[in-house]
Amino acid sequence: MSAHLPILPIALPMLIGALQLLLERRGIVLQRTLAWIGLAGLLCLSIALLGLADGDTVVAYLVGDWPARLGITLVVDRLSAWMVLTTTLLATACLLHAGSGWDRRAPHFHALLQFLLMGLNGAYLTGDLFNLFVFFEILLAASYGLLLSGGRGGRMRVGFHYLVFNITASTLFLIALGLIYGLLGTLNMAELAVRVSDVAPQDRALVQSVAGLLLVVFCAKGAILPLYLWLPATYGRAQPAVSALFVIMTKVGLYSVLRVYTLLFGETAGELSGFAWTWLLPAGIATSLMAALGTLAAVRLRILAGYLVLVSAGTLFVAFALARADSIGAGLYYLAHSTFTGAALFLIVELVRQRRITDRMNVVLPMARQAVPGTLYILTAIAAIGLPPLSGFIGKFTLLAAVPEERIGWVWSTILLSSFFVMVAMARAGSKLFWIQPPPGSPSPGSSIKPRMGHRSELAAIILLLAYCVAMTVAAGPALRYTMATGEQLVDPGNYIQAVRDKTPALRDP
Repeated sequence: MSAHLPILPIALPMLIGALQLLLERRGIVLQRTLAWIGLAGLLCLSIALLGLADGDTVVAYLVGDWPARLGITLVVDRLSAWMVLTTTLLATACLLHAGSGWDRRAPHFHALLQFLLMGLNGAYLTGDLFNLFVFFEILLAASYGLLLSGGRGGRMRVGFHYLVFNITASTLFLIALGLIYGLLGTLNMAELAVRVSDVAPQDRALVQSVAGLLLVVFCAKGAILPLYLWLPATYGRAQPAVSALFVIMTKVGLYSVLRVYTLLFGETAGELSGFAWTWLLPAGIATSLMAALGTLAAVRLRILAGYLVLVSAGTLFVAFALARADSIGAGLYYLAHSTFTGAALFLIVELVRQRRITDRMNVVLPMARQAVPGTLYILTAIAAIGLPPLSGFIGKFTLLAAVPEERIGWVWSTILLSSFFVMVAMARAGSKLFWIQPPPGSPSPGSSIKPRMGHRSELAAIILLLAYCVAMTVAAGPALRYTMATGEQLVDPGNYIQAVRDKTPALRDP
């Protein structure tokens, strides 16, 4: 079984999802039971993958025992294992929240969740660009169903925008793949890394053009300026568990940029070395600042939460564009932290919506004396801003320490200024929601007009996400050691290339 470990994080959710579709008429209890069994197994597999990758081992797996240059290749390294574990931990909290009752109102929710996990894990583990496209389409198809489940009106409108935007990006992706295959004769990423370094001088401009088209696709998935305008409203309109799960979706685009452009356009690429980073650094700076201004302009907490996802995406683009092992390592630590924090805020949005009260004129009043939502909000705000002592501070401090001297001015100014804008926005929103006293004579939670109370599992999901941040703070040493080693592995991809190219089918004709 250990020999087939790389394919199990893809196969397990696929099988669980198919089984849930077959048994869907048997009731929601069976659906939830199968979902928890699947996630428990996936968590064990994620930990096993992390342990396998922690020894700097790169494992290539040939699906169907075809040679890597011809068939489907899966690759386990530090980066893919880190992403699979982060996604599994996030999905656990989202399933806990959805199990409070919303999953009853969403057709095929549990099966779609499993297929989304299948697509995400496949995107992290694949070793070739074509199957990256295939897994993108799987996770996007599942996300369409999750976004539109039980929706009408505003959600249907933003869902249509989301659908059109992603279909357009996928079309460009497919065009780019055809051009790459026509130029270089393969879509296996390890093989492409070798062929890009040997490309003829007369073909370099064409290779750069195609790589630029592919970069646009990944940046669209990663929500970089100006390709992020759809995100705040779309994520804000989705059901809370779906919004929280979608936080990882932008990270798939970031992962793809990091994987493809460190591998194909690393130090061995000659004149094409560092192709993407020249463009991504200013774009990441602009994204972070504009999204931070968006948090100041947001008049609804759900829109503010959407802009916080964009702030973290811009920060990660900056970290990766520095193309240093320590900046990438700090970015990967911050990636996990920002995923959990952003998801927690989306769940708090629903908690606030349930517990707010209105007067007889249907005017929304501040949530005075609501200790639990207020406490959870302030902890999430501290984590999102990057204030000590939580993991957000550790991630940003480590990133600032990794900035080279010649770029300190721009990068430090961007990160500190965006953090300040977020702090002002979060403080303003929290004051309006929790700490401004209602006018005299207004109803309170103890009066006859009572807020709708959320289920305990909804609170547990938020607490679990914040517990992840606390755990990352307590275990910052081991976590940073792992992510820093991941950064070193990415800037020197020789082991990855050799592991894939040297992998031969186990069975050969005599």
